[in-house]
Amino acid sequence: MKLFLSITFCALFSFAAFAADDAKSPSKYGAEFVKHWQIAKDLTLAVADAMPEADYGFKPNPEEMSFGEQIAHIGAANYSYCARAGGGKSPYAKPDKIDKATAMKIAGDSFNYCSEIISKLTDAQLDEVKGPMSVRELTEGVMVHMAHHRGQAEVYLRVKGVKPPTYKF
Repeated sequence: MKLFLSITFCALFSFAAFAADDAKSPSKYGAEFVKHWQIAKDLTLAVADAMPEADYGFKPNPEEMSFGEQIAHIGAANYSYCARAGGGKSPYAKPDKIDKATAMKIAGDSFNYCSEIISKLTDAQLDEVKGPMSVRELTEGVMVHMAHHRGQAEVYLRVKGVKPPTYKF
């Protein structure tokens, strides 16, 4: 009987230790998100690169952001969402001038920043509520926000007669 209790206790202890380690490990969701985030980054930068430098100030109407402002806005929002998800402060600093090189750097660096944060989140961290939503919802929000503004940027390309890059999955 003592042997049976000893084996049962060891098995339960091992299972508890394994479960505790698993709770501290990066989530599967984070890895899946980062895979799709990289695809989104590549397409966003291809869209940003497709617009000629001379047209980075283009606005289809006065109420809209310029093309360059759209690309920089994607980056600024990426930083904001992901800093909040990671529990930190956004490193984004608005530049004095938004030219093609600046906007593309902001966007590219922001995607890298988000990948670094989200890839390390555990399931428990993803389930934490920060303000009105969970961290997992923040990751979904950043993807939706980015896709919305990238779609707007693609329309700007078409208005200027530039064919947007093809989505690659």
